[in-house]
Amino acid sequence: MPYHDFTEMPVWQLAMEIVKEVYELTEKLPKREDYALCSQSRDAAVSIAGNIAEGFGRGHKKDKINFYYYSRGSAGEVRSHLLCGLMVGYYTEVEITQIGNKCKKVVEELNKIIKGLSS
Repeated sequence: MPYHDFTEMPVWQLAMEIVKEVYELTEKLPKREDYALCSQSRDAAVSIAGNIAEGFGRGHKKDKINFYYYSRGSAGEVRSHLLCGLMVGYYTEVEITQIGNKCKKVVEELNKIIKGLSS
């Protein structure tokens, strides 16, 4: 079933859940992290959803695929930032597991979309 708008895509909806959860999690970071881990984490989360939307709007398959790859990269970046926060004691494993799993699911779904566009 083709989508008429990127907001109809389940993968974009999942990416928006990640945005919400990353914003909520980073709220508790110390003020000194505002321009470091907090900002980087939020930017990466927003980039997941943003690149899906941009890819959806592109007219050529190759362009779409590139933006879906960028989105995948941002999902990895979010996971890395979460692990950094865990390592320095800002987060617990419990706090980051759900977001990390959602990032993995986004990558999985984007891989399916990319494969479908490539064939």
